[in-house]
Amino acid sequence: PIEFGYRNKMEFSFGDEYKDGPLSLGLHKKGSTYDILNTDDCKLVHRDMTDILVCVREFFQEKKSSYYRKLQHVGYLRHLMLRRGVTSGEILVHLVTTSQEEYDLEPLKEQLLALELDGSIAGILHTKNDSVADVVKNEGTEVIYGDSYFYEELLGLKFKITPFSFFQTNSLGAEVLYETAREFILGDDKDSLNGKTVYDLYSGTGTIAQLMAPVCKEVVGVEIVEEAVCAAKENAALNGLDNCKFIAGDVLKVLDEIEEKPDYIILDPPRDGIHPKAIGKIIEYGVENMVYISCKPTSLARDLQIFMGRGYRVEKICCVDMFPNTYHIETIVALHRTDL
Repeated sequence: PIEFGYRNKMEFSFGDEYKDGPLSLGLHKKGSTYDILNTDDCKLVHRDMTDILVCVREFFQEKKSSYYRKLQHVGYLRHLMLRRGVTSGEILVHLVTTSQEEYDLEPLKEQLLALELDGSIAGILHTKNDSVADVVKNEGTEVIYGDSYFYEELLGLKFKITPFSFFQTNSLGAEVLYETAREFILGDDKDSLNGKTVYDLYSGTGTIAQLMAPVCKEVVGVEIVEEAVCAAKENAALNGLDNCKFIAGDVLKVLDEIEEKPDYIILDPPRDGIHPKAIGKIIEYGVENMVYISCKPTSLARDLQIFMGRGYRVEKICCVDMFPNTYHIETIVALHRTDL
């Protein structure tokens, strides 16, 4: 629905644009592990995010703060994570540093709250992360201002968004994606899942599960990220849905533990697709229909080959451009099996 400024989440890195250059805050230079380019005019994010990024960078430039050097494992500043609700305009500002230095962040808070933004800052957070890996890891989070969450609305449902929970990065595109997936599942028969149990595997914050809950007996969501599962349970309660069950764990292991047998399976795995052993277990349930949502076509092609080799055929396929101005695409596939 919108071509620019559509991303509701960005993870920026601190560094320098060239060796021993001034502090920069933005994205990695293409093909480079270390060079960080200032992104003061990124067309993929709302202007609010850019204004916040510039404010944070200038604050720490003035303090002459150090950034974390990955090879030496020394330095303070690591990442700036920003999330902005498209429907609510609420923003989470999330600073990630090591514990190697200490700063009074109260002046930064005041500067951020003084910015003239289209939206409003719902929370300012500070997470300490001393792990060697170059990923955002929560080793203790302090709420400097406001809350550690905000709410986003999709297709009439409310979703609580927390710093580490998974949520589609394009909220308005997600509405198109999930509406299309729901049409694939229900087709013209809105009662097709009435009285049936649906598995939503790799369920994230439970978006698809909650969209399907009103038209089926029970939805069982499985997700490995515990925080996302907690958010999914809260979201289901928030939306008055009592037939959603969410389980935290690896799909491969959880499938052995669930007693309910599914009548329908929805798959929305991470970029690398489904573990080959998990595919085997999914196929063994012998469900007639499945929907596979994928954000990486090569993983999808590999997994579809396995499903098709075991009796499934592709009934429908649709691509949704969730990532305008990039080569990435989301794909929805309806799978059907007739030899049961």
